[in-house]
Amino acid sequence: MTRTIQLRRVVVTGMGAITDLGHNVPDTWKALVAGRSGIATIGSFEQSEDWPVRFAGEVKDWDITALIDHREAKRMDRFCHLGMWAAEEAAKDCGIDFASGDHTRRGVVIGSGIGGILTIEEGYRKLLETGPRKISPFVVPKLMVNACAGNVSIRHHLKGANSATATACATGGHAIGTAFHLIQRGLAEVMFAGGSEAAVSPLCIGSFAAMKALSNRNDAPDKASRPFDRDRDGFVLAEGAAVLILEELEHAKRRGARIYAELLAFGSSGDAFHIAAPDEEGSGAQSAMRAALAEAEIAADQIDYINAHGTSTPLGDAAEVRAVKALFGDHAKRLVMSSTKSMTGHCLGAAGGIESVATVLALHDGVIPPTINLDSPDEGFDLDFAANHAQPRRLRHAINNSFGFGGHNVSLLFGAYKGD
Repeated sequence: MTRTIQLRRVVVTGMGAITDLGHNVPDTWKALVAGRSGIATIGSFEQSEDWPVRFAGEVKDWDITALIDHREAKRMDRFCHLGMWAAEEAAKDCGIDFASGDHTRRGVVIGSGIGGILTIEEGYRKLLETGPRKISPFVVPKLMVNACAGNVSIRHHLKGANSATATACATGGHAIGTAFHLIQRGLAEVMFAGGSEAAVSPLCIGSFAAMKALSNRNDAPDKASRPFDRDRDGFVLAEGAAVLILEELEHAKRRGARIYAELLAFGSSGDAFHIAAPDEEGSGAQSAMRAALAEAEIAADQIDYINAHGTSTPLGDAAEVRAVKALFGDHAKRLVMSSTKSMTGHCLGAAGGIESVATVLALHDGVIPPTINLDSPDEGFDLDFAANHAQPRRLRHAINNSFGFGGHNVSLLFGAYKGD
Protein backbone atom coordinates (compact mmCIF):
# COMPACT_ATOMS: atom_id res chain seq x y z
CA MET A 1 0.00 0.00 0.00
CA THR A 2 1.33 3.41 -0.97
CA ARG A 3 0.92 6.12 1.67
CA THR A 4 1.07 9.77 0.66
CA ILE A 5 2.13 12.26 3.34
CA GLN A 6 1.09 15.89 2.99
CA LEU A 7 4.14 17.85 4.16
CA ARG A 8 3.44 20.89 6.34
CA ARG A 9 5.39 24.13 6.28
CA VAL A 10 7.32 25.00 9.44
CA VAL A 11 8.08 28.46 10.80
CA VAL A 12 9.98 29.95 13.73
CA THR A 13 7.66 31.87 16.07
CA GLY A 14 9.71 32.14 19.25
CA MET A 15 13.34 32.15 20.38
CA GLY A 16 15.26 32.11 23.62
CA ALA A 17 18.97 32.19 24.35
CA ILE A 18 21.51 32.64 27.10
CA THR A 19 25.17 33.08 26.19
CA ASP A 20 28.39 34.69 27.35
CA LEU A 21 27.13 37.77 25.46
CA GLY A 22 23.74 38.14 27.14
CA HIS A 23 21.01 36.47 29.14
CA ASN A 24 18.44 36.73 26.37
CA VAL A 25 18.09 36.92 22.60
CA PRO A 26 18.03 40.74 22.22
CA ASP A 27 21.21 41.27 24.26
CA THR A 28 23.02 38.39 22.57
CA TRP A 29 22.02 39.59 19.10
CA LYS A 30 23.01 43.19 19.82
CA ALA A 31 26.46 42.03 20.94
CA LEU A 32 26.87 39.79 17.88
CA VAL A 33 26.02 42.58 15.46
CA ALA A 34 28.40 44.91 17.33
CA GLY A 35 31.21 42.36 17.05
CA ARG A 36 31.76 42.00 20.80
CA SER A 37 33.54 38.99 22.29
CA GLY A 38 32.19 37.21 25.37
CA ILE A 39 35.39 35.27 26.02
CA ALA A 40 37.43 36.00 29.16
CA THR A 41 39.55 34.43 31.90
CA ILE A 42 37.72 31.57 33.64
CA GLY A 43 36.01 32.61 36.85
CA SER A 44 34.07 29.47 37.81
CA PHE A 45 37.04 27.49 39.13
CA GLU A 46 40.61 28.25 40.15
CA GLN A 47 43.50 27.50 37.82
CA SER A 48 47.22 27.62 38.49
CA GLU A 49 49.75 28.93 36.00
CA ASP A 50 50.49 25.41 34.78
CA TRP A 51 47.05 25.11 33.19
CA PRO A 52 47.64 25.41 29.42
CA VAL A 53 44.23 27.09 28.86
CA ARG A 54 42.80 29.57 31.36
CA PHE A 55 39.91 31.20 29.50
CA ALA A 56 36.48 30.34 28.12
CA GLY A 57 33.08 31.79 27.28
CA GLU A 58 31.12 31.78 30.56
CA VAL A 59 27.63 33.01 31.39
CA LYS A 60 28.21 35.53 34.17
CA ASP A 61 26.07 37.46 36.70
CA TRP A 62 23.12 35.12 36.32
CA ASP A 63 20.98 33.24 38.83
CA ILE A 64 18.54 30.47 37.85
CA THR A 65 16.50 31.10 41.00
CA ALA A 66 14.99 34.07 39.18
CA LEU A 67 13.06 31.35 37.30
CA ILE A 68 12.79 28.37 39.67
CA ASP A 69 13.16 28.10 43.43
CA HIS A 70 16.43 27.15 45.10
CA ARG A 71 15.30 23.66 46.13
CA GLU A 72 14.24 22.75 42.58
CA ALA A 73 17.42 24.26 41.15
CA LYS A 74 19.61 22.03 43.34
CA ARG A 75 18.07 19.00 41.65
CA MET A 76 19.28 20.07 38.20
CA ASP A 77 22.69 20.47 36.57
CA ARG A 78 23.78 23.84 35.22
CA PHE A 79 23.26 22.70 31.62
CA CYS A 80 19.60 22.10 32.53
CA HIS A 81 19.36 25.53 34.17
CA LEU A 82 20.62 27.18 30.98
CA GLY A 83 18.26 25.21 28.76
CA MET A 84 15.22 25.89 30.92
CA TRP A 85 16.05 29.60 30.94
CA ALA A 86 16.24 29.71 27.14
CA ALA A 87 13.04 27.67 26.80
CA GLU A 88 11.21 30.07 29.11
CA GLU A 89 12.17 33.06 26.97
CA ALA A 90 11.17 31.20 23.80
CA ALA A 91 7.79 30.24 25.28
CA LYS A 92 7.01 33.83 26.23
CA ASP A 93 8.31 35.13 22.91
CA CYS A 94 5.97 32.97 20.82
CA GLY A 95 2.87 34.01 22.76
CA ILE A 96 1.29 30.56 23.18
CA ASP A 97 -0.48 29.73 26.45
CA PHE A 98 1.12 26.36 27.13
CA ALA A 99 -1.10 25.77 30.18
CA SER A 100 -4.09 25.23 27.90
CA GLY A 101 -4.79 23.68 24.50
CA ASP A 102 -3.91 20.27 23.08
CA HIS A 103 -0.80 19.29 25.01
CA THR A 104 -0.36 16.10 22.95
CA ARG A 105 0.40 18.14 19.81
CA ARG A 106 3.27 19.99 21.48
CA GLY A 107 6.68 18.52 22.16
CA VAL A 108 10.35 19.07 22.80
CA VAL A 109 13.72 18.03 21.41
CA ILE A 110 16.54 19.65 23.35
CA GLY A 111 19.96 18.02 23.35
CA SER A 112 23.38 18.38 24.90
CA GLY A 113 26.76 17.23 23.68
CA ILE A 114 28.06 16.36 27.13
CA GLY A 115 25.15 16.73 29.57
CA GLY A 116 25.69 17.06 33.30
CA ILE A 117 29.46 16.96 33.42
CA LEU A 118 29.55 19.31 36.43
CA THR A 119 27.33 16.84 38.31
CA ILE A 120 29.56 13.93 37.28
CA GLU A 121 32.69 15.69 38.53
CA GLU A 122 31.00 16.71 41.79
CA GLY A 123 29.55 13.21 42.32
CA TYR A 124 32.89 11.53 41.79
CA ARG A 125 34.62 13.89 44.25
CA LYS A 126 31.92 13.07 46.79
CA LEU A 127 32.42 9.35 46.23
CA LEU A 128 36.16 9.60 46.83
CA GLU A 129 35.82 11.85 49.87
CA THR A 130 32.91 10.24 51.75
CA GLY A 131 32.10 6.90 50.13
CA PRO A 132 29.06 5.61 48.21
CA ARG A 133 26.49 6.09 51.00
CA LYS A 134 26.83 9.88 50.76
CA ILE A 135 26.16 10.17 47.02
CA SER A 136 23.09 12.28 46.25
CA PRO A 137 20.06 10.42 44.84
CA PHE A 138 19.73 13.27 42.33
CA VAL A 139 23.05 12.58 40.55
CA VAL A 140 21.50 10.46 37.80
CA PRO A 141 18.49 12.75 37.11
CA LYS A 142 20.92 15.69 36.98
CA LEU A 143 23.58 14.22 34.69
CA MET A 144 21.27 12.70 32.04
CA VAL A 145 21.57 14.31 28.59
CA ASN A 146 17.75 14.16 28.35
CA ALA A 147 17.23 15.95 31.69
CA CYS A 148 16.72 19.34 30.07
CA ALA A 149 14.16 18.06 27.58
CA GLY A 150 12.32 16.27 30.37
CA ASN A 151 12.22 19.27 32.69
CA VAL A 152 11.11 21.63 29.90
CA SER A 153 8.36 19.16 29.03
CA ILE A 154 7.14 19.11 32.63
CA ARG A 155 7.23 22.89 33.04
CA HIS A 156 5.37 23.64 29.80
CA HIS A 157 2.94 20.66 29.79
CA LEU A 158 4.39 19.18 26.61
CA LYS A 159 2.89 15.70 26.17
CA GLY A 160 3.83 15.16 22.53
CA ALA A 161 7.18 13.98 21.17
CA ASN A 162 9.87 14.29 23.84
CA SER A 163 13.49 13.42 23.14
CA ALA A 164 17.09 14.59 23.34
CA THR A 165 19.93 14.47 20.84
CA ALA A 166 23.60 13.91 21.65
CA THR A 167 25.78 14.26 18.56
CA ALA A 168 28.61 16.38 19.96
CA CYS A 169 28.77 19.78 18.27
CA ALA A 170 25.98 18.86 15.83
CA THR A 171 23.52 18.27 18.69
CA GLY A 172 21.53 21.51 18.50
CA GLY A 173 21.22 21.21 14.73
CA HIS A 174 19.99 17.63 14.96
CA ALA A 175 17.45 18.63 17.62
CA ILE A 176 16.02 21.39 15.45
CA GLY A 177 16.01 19.14 12.38
CA THR A 178 14.25 16.34 14.24
CA ALA A 179 11.57 18.71 15.53
CA PHE A 180 11.19 20.16 12.03
CA HIS A 181 10.48 16.76 10.50
CA LEU A 182 7.93 15.91 13.21
CA ILE A 183 5.92 19.03 12.38
CA GLN A 184 6.48 18.69 8.64
CA ARG A 185 4.96 15.20 8.74
CA GLY A 186 1.96 16.24 10.82
CA LEU A 187 3.05 14.55 14.05
CA ALA A 188 3.17 17.80 16.04
CA GLU A 189 2.01 21.41 15.77
CA VAL A 190 4.47 23.13 18.10
CA MET A 191 7.96 22.04 19.17
CA PHE A 192 10.62 23.41 21.51
CA ALA A 193 13.96 22.62 19.86
CA GLY A 194 17.60 23.44 20.55
CA GLY A 195 20.56 22.63 22.73
CA SER A 196 22.18 23.41 26.06
CA GLU A 197 25.73 23.02 27.35
CA ALA A 198 27.60 23.80 30.57
CA ALA A 199 30.97 22.15 30.05
CA VAL A 200 33.36 24.84 31.29
CA SER A 201 34.76 22.49 33.91
CA PRO A 202 38.22 21.34 35.01
CA LEU A 203 37.84 17.96 33.31
CA CYS A 204 36.57 19.37 30.02
CA ILE A 205 39.09 22.20 29.80
CA GLY A 206 41.89 19.82 30.73
CA SER A 207 40.74 17.10 28.33
CA PHE A 208 40.21 19.33 25.30
CA ALA A 209 43.56 21.00 26.02
CA ALA A 210 45.22 17.57 26.14
CA MET A 211 43.83 16.92 22.64
CA LYS A 212 45.46 20.18 21.46
CA ALA A 213 41.97 21.25 20.35
CA LEU A 214 41.82 24.53 22.30
CA SER A 215 43.46 27.86 21.64
CA ASN A 216 46.06 28.66 24.30
CA ARG A 217 46.07 32.42 23.75
CA ASN A 218 45.92 33.13 27.50
CA ASP A 219 47.33 36.62 27.12
CA ALA A 220 44.45 37.77 24.89
CA PRO A 221 41.29 35.67 25.43
CA ASP A 222 39.05 37.97 23.39
CA LYS A 223 41.35 37.47 20.39
CA ALA A 224 41.59 33.69 20.75
CA SER A 225 38.61 32.63 18.64
CA ARG A 226 39.60 33.66 15.11
CA PRO A 227 37.90 31.48 12.50
CA PHE A 228 39.45 31.48 9.02
CA ASP A 229 42.45 33.54 10.19
CA ARG A 230 45.90 32.15 9.42
CA ASP A 231 46.90 32.55 13.10
CA ARG A 232 44.03 30.46 14.52
CA ASP A 233 45.22 27.80 16.93
CA GLY A 234 42.11 26.03 18.20
CA PHE A 235 38.60 26.63 19.47
CA VAL A 236 37.46 28.35 22.66
CA LEU A 237 35.19 26.33 24.95
CA ALA A 238 31.99 28.13 25.96
CA GLU A 239 28.64 27.50 27.62
CA GLY A 240 25.11 28.56 26.80
CA ALA A 241 21.73 27.47 25.48
CA ALA A 242 19.21 28.36 22.81
CA VAL A 243 15.71 27.14 22.06
CA LEU A 244 13.55 27.81 19.01
CA ILE A 245 9.78 27.44 18.91
CA LEU A 246 8.96 25.69 15.65
CA GLU A 247 5.34 25.80 14.58
CA GLU A 248 3.21 24.49 11.75
CA LEU A 249 2.53 27.46 9.47
CA GLU A 250 -1.27 27.25 9.38
CA HIS A 251 -1.41 26.85 13.16
CA ALA A 252 0.75 29.97 13.52
CA LYS A 253 -1.37 31.96 11.05
CA ARG A 254 -4.64 31.02 12.76
CA ARG A 255 -3.45 32.52 16.03
CA GLY A 256 -1.88 35.59 14.41
CA ALA A 257 1.66 34.69 15.46
CA ARG A 258 4.69 36.82 14.68
CA ILE A 259 6.84 34.78 12.29
CA TYR A 260 10.61 35.28 12.25
CA ALA A 261 11.50 32.97 9.36
CA GLU A 262 10.63 29.68 7.72
CA LEU A 263 12.63 26.49 8.23
CA LEU A 264 12.77 24.90 4.79
CA ALA A 265 15.09 21.92 5.11
CA PHE A 266 17.28 19.73 7.29
CA GLY A 267 20.28 18.01 5.72
CA SER A 268 22.48 15.56 7.59
CA SER A 269 25.34 13.22 6.80
CA GLY A 270 28.25 11.28 8.26
CA ASP A 271 31.93 11.62 7.44
CA ALA A 272 32.78 7.96 8.20
CA PHE A 273 36.35 9.21 8.48
CA HIS A 274 37.71 9.88 11.99
CA ILE A 275 36.24 10.13 15.49
CA ALA A 276 37.60 13.63 16.16
CA ALA A 277 38.79 15.11 12.86
CA PRO A 278 36.84 16.18 9.78
CA ASP A 279 37.26 14.76 6.32
CA GLU A 280 39.87 17.19 5.00
CA GLU A 281 37.99 17.73 1.74
CA GLY A 282 34.73 18.42 3.58
CA SER A 283 32.80 15.73 1.71
CA GLY A 284 30.43 15.15 4.63
CA ALA A 285 29.77 18.87 4.98
CA GLN A 286 29.06 19.04 1.26
CA SER A 287 26.61 16.14 1.54
CA ALA A 288 24.68 17.79 4.38
CA MET A 289 24.38 21.11 2.56
CA ARG A 290 23.47 19.36 -0.70
CA ALA A 291 20.75 17.39 1.09
CA ALA A 292 19.30 20.60 2.54
CA LEU A 293 19.22 22.24 -0.88
CA ALA A 294 17.50 19.19 -2.34
CA GLU A 295 14.85 19.01 0.38
CA ALA A 296 14.12 22.73 0.04
CA GLU A 297 14.09 22.39 -3.76
CA ILE A 298 16.15 25.53 -4.25
CA ALA A 299 19.28 26.12 -6.31
CA ALA A 300 22.67 26.74 -4.72
CA ASP A 301 22.78 30.28 -6.11
CA GLN A 302 19.74 31.20 -4.00
CA ILE A 303 21.74 30.94 -0.77
CA ASP A 304 22.82 34.40 0.41
CA TYR A 305 24.39 33.60 3.78
CA ILE A 306 26.01 30.69 5.59
CA ASN A 307 26.40 30.81 9.35
CA ALA A 308 29.49 28.62 9.38
CA HIS A 309 30.44 25.97 11.89
CA GLY A 310 33.73 27.92 11.87
CA THR A 311 35.30 26.79 15.13
CA SER A 312 38.76 28.38 14.64
CA THR A 313 40.55 25.05 14.32
CA PRO A 314 43.09 24.67 11.50
CA LEU A 315 41.56 21.49 10.04
CA GLY A 316 37.89 22.27 10.61
CA ASP A 317 37.86 25.72 9.04
CA ALA A 318 39.81 24.50 6.02
CA ALA A 319 37.44 21.58 5.44
CA GLU A 320 34.38 23.82 5.63
CA VAL A 321 35.81 26.37 3.21
CA ARG A 322 36.70 23.59 0.76
CA ALA A 323 33.19 22.16 1.07
CA VAL A 324 31.51 25.51 0.37
CA LYS A 325 33.74 26.27 -2.59
CA ALA A 326 33.23 22.80 -4.07
CA LEU A 327 29.46 22.80 -3.66
CA PHE A 328 28.65 26.40 -4.57
CA GLY A 329 31.26 26.93 -7.28
CA ASP A 330 31.38 30.51 -8.57
CA HIS A 331 28.47 31.48 -6.32
CA ALA A 332 30.65 30.84 -3.23
CA LYS A 333 32.28 34.24 -3.79
CA ARG A 334 28.91 36.01 -3.99
CA LEU A 335 27.44 34.68 -0.76
CA VAL A 336 28.62 35.70 2.72
CA MET A 337 29.87 33.19 5.30
CA SER A 338 30.55 34.27 8.87
CA SER A 339 31.28 32.53 12.16
CA THR A 340 29.57 33.84 15.29
CA LYS A 341 31.81 31.48 17.30
CA SER A 342 34.43 34.20 16.90
CA MET A 343 32.39 36.06 19.55
CA THR A 344 30.60 33.39 21.60
CA GLY A 345 33.25 30.69 21.50
CA HIS A 346 32.18 27.10 20.88
CA CYS A 347 29.15 26.00 22.92
CA LEU A 348 29.36 22.39 21.72
CA GLY A 349 25.85 20.89 21.86
CA ALA A 350 24.25 24.32 22.19
CA ALA A 351 26.07 25.80 19.20
CA GLY A 352 23.51 24.74 16.60
CA GLY A 353 20.71 26.35 18.58
CA ILE A 354 22.54 29.60 19.30
CA GLU A 355 23.72 29.91 15.71
CA SER A 356 20.25 29.13 14.36
CA VAL A 357 18.98 32.09 16.38
CA ALA A 358 21.67 34.23 14.73
CA THR A 359 20.79 32.88 11.28
CA VAL A 360 17.08 33.53 11.76
CA LEU A 361 17.70 37.08 12.96
CA ALA A 362 20.06 37.74 10.06
CA LEU A 363 17.15 36.89 7.74
CA HIS A 364 14.57 38.77 9.80
CA ASP A 365 16.59 41.93 10.45
CA GLY A 366 18.61 42.02 7.22
CA VAL A 367 22.05 42.12 8.82
CA ILE A 368 24.85 39.54 8.79
CA PRO A 369 26.88 39.28 12.02
CA PRO A 370 30.66 39.48 11.52
CA THR A 371 33.57 37.12 11.95
CA ILE A 372 35.75 39.05 14.37
CA ASN A 373 39.51 38.65 14.81
CA LEU A 374 39.83 37.90 11.11
CA ASP A 375 42.89 40.00 10.35
CA SER A 376 44.68 37.81 7.79
CA PRO A 377 42.59 35.15 6.01
CA ASP A 378 44.43 31.88 5.54
CA GLU A 379 45.75 30.90 2.13
CA GLY A 380 42.92 30.01 -0.24
CA PHE A 381 40.29 31.50 2.07
CA ASP A 382 39.14 34.00 -0.56
CA LEU A 383 35.43 34.20 0.37
CA ASP A 384 33.47 37.02 2.00
CA PHE A 385 33.61 36.23 5.72
CA ALA A 386 32.09 39.55 6.90
CA ALA A 387 35.46 40.22 8.49
CA ASN A 388 35.23 42.28 11.68
CA HIS A 389 32.10 44.23 10.68
CA ALA A 390 28.43 43.33 10.33
CA GLN A 391 26.96 43.64 6.85
CA PRO A 392 23.47 45.02 6.23
CA ARG A 393 22.05 42.82 3.49
CA ARG A 394 18.62 41.68 2.36
CA LEU A 395 18.63 37.89 2.54
CA ARG A 396 16.43 35.30 0.87
CA HIS A 397 17.88 32.03 2.16
CA ALA A 398 20.52 31.11 4.72
CA ILE A 399 22.19 27.93 5.94
CA ASN A 400 23.39 27.15 9.44
CA ASN A 401 26.12 24.48 9.59
CA SER A 402 26.94 22.31 12.61
CA PHE A 403 29.58 19.58 12.50
CA GLY A 404 30.53 17.33 15.40
CA PHE A 405 33.11 14.83 16.63
CA GLY A 406 32.11 11.43 15.32
CA GLY A 407 31.63 12.80 11.82
CA HIS A 408 28.14 14.21 12.39
CA ASN A 409 27.09 16.94 9.94
CA VAL A 410 23.94 19.08 9.96
CA SER A 411 22.82 21.87 7.65
CA LEU A 412 19.61 23.75 8.43
CA LEU A 413 18.20 25.86 5.61
CA PHE A 414 16.06 28.85 6.59
CA GLY A 415 14.16 31.23 4.34
CA ALA A 416 12.81 34.73 4.83
CA TYR A 417 9.06 34.53 5.48
CA LYS A 418 7.11 36.55 2.93
CA GLY A 419 3.67 36.31 4.51
CA ASP A 420 2.30 33.80 2.00
